[in-house]
Amino acid sequence: MLNIPILPLLIIVPIVGLIFVLLSVEEDENYIQAKKSALWTSVINFLISLYIPFNFDKDVPHFQFVNSFSWLNSDNLKFSLGIDGISLPFILLSTLLIPLCIYSTWNIKTKRCKSYLSAFLILETFLVGAFSAIDLFSFYIFFESILIPMYLIIGIWGGGRRVYSAYKFFLYTFLGSVLMLVAIIFLYQEFGTTDIPSILNSSLPFYIQIWLWLAFFSSFAVKIPMWPFHTWLPDAHVEAPTEGSVILAGILLKLGGYGFIRFNLSMLPDASIFFTPFVFGLSLIAIVYTSLVAIVQNDMKKLIAYSSVAHMGFVTLGIFSATIQGLHGAIVQMISHGLISAALFFCIGSIYNRYETKEIANFGGLNSIMPKLAIFFLIFSLGAIGFPGTSGFIGEFLTLLAVFSHNTFVALISALGIIFAAAYMLNLYKKVFLGKPNKFIQKVKLDLRLNEMIIYSLLVFFIILFGIQPNYIIDFSTSSLDRIISLYPISIL
Repeated sequence: MLNIPILPLLIIVPIVGLIFVLLSVEEDENYIQAKKSALWTSVINFLISLYIPFNFDKDVPHFQFVNSFSWLNSDNLKFSLGIDGISLPFILLSTLLIPLCIYSTWNIKTKRCKSYLSAFLILETFLVGAFSAIDLFSFYIFFESILIPMYLIIGIWGGGRRVYSAYKFFLYTFLGSVLMLVAIIFLYQEFGTTDIPSILNSSLPFYIQIWLWLAFFSSFAVKIPMWPFHTWLPDAHVEAPTEGSVILAGILLKLGGYGFIRFNLSMLPDASIFFTPFVFGLSLIAIVYTSLVAIVQNDMKKLIAYSSVAHMGFVTLGIFSATIQGLHGAIVQMISHGLISAALFFCIGSIYNRYETKEIANFGGLNSIMPKLAIFFLIFSLGAIGFPGTSGFIGEFLTLLAVFSHNTFVALISALGIIFAAAYMLNLYKKVFLGKPNKFIQKVKLDLRLNEMIIYSLLVFFIILFGIQPNYIIDFSTSSLDRIISLYPISIL
């Protein structure tokens, strides 16, 4: 059963669908044929990805569903794919959000629609490739290739400052990755292979680990992003189209956290122990500072963008606690944030499509005009503040539990982020949905369409499901994380 090339299929199917999208013949301006082709392709890919969890051995810490192909006529340079319990949830998250993004465009006229849909399909290929690559060069190629379709999505289909934001996004993330390429080349020269499983079973002197850790950190800190490497994110979110913001917050940021676990924590344990206080300091600043910045925002998308930086602060705390609770909390938090942030950006997109503004000051009393949206937005807001029964609560609770058991002060400061989250999310909800409706919002009286209802209902289902049964995520990763934990002493804080 495991001989089925499931990962190559997940990479190839979107490319095949892309061809059908580009060759579709349209009869009207809505590009229905292209949208049907893109939607069916992404849905089929999601259904194929469901084969993985149902045939995944949770007790095996090593990579499964492995496919490897030599390239450049070298046995040491291979195009290798595989999945363990760490990468599995991120691949499923990617294959879930892409069809939701495509379906959200169903009733919207988009310029160059075929190209827009194609960008998301090729983005899915690169995302699955990055999360499943078990070869350093394969990972780097997919990791960097993701920049191209996202750069085009922001730069072509974004807002008024789209070109500036696209360049800023590209330069920040690309320059941060240059040092990672240097580290990969060094590892190849040191071990004679770029095979990640082989390198994980090897060790390096402490002084070398320090430099390699900083090289990988430079890339993943920008991607996640950590303070003070976060300044590209608010601009990118504000100018990106709704679907671009969904993928940016829902999946792309998670590449940073995934990279920290896969490379910094797994390959370079001694350096990770050395730099833990440094990471914790940056994480605490991110949680407190960006939460305070979010409170004073006037733009809905910028508020959610800054909140993402704060939530990723919990992720880095959990990762570098190097405990099973912390790593479980980090993974659950990333999956939860991927769902909740995607839902919030979808909601803001629904508002923008009707009123063509994201300014909070223009709204008030929207509950009377869009009661269905008000209900969904409230649920997603509660998830964002970590309300019990939602997936956001599980991630934050496990992270705080791990940190509190070793350093009470760090846990106390990070817990302020939960209070601040309640402040900015509930204040946003109050200003937009409660009160008396003004004349501006009474101009449009259109509640959620069918496709929006389906998208939001699915996201609510998963947010509550993982809030009640987090073991659906945790059980897959336990064996893989135990191997990492064994590299660390009882306490590194």
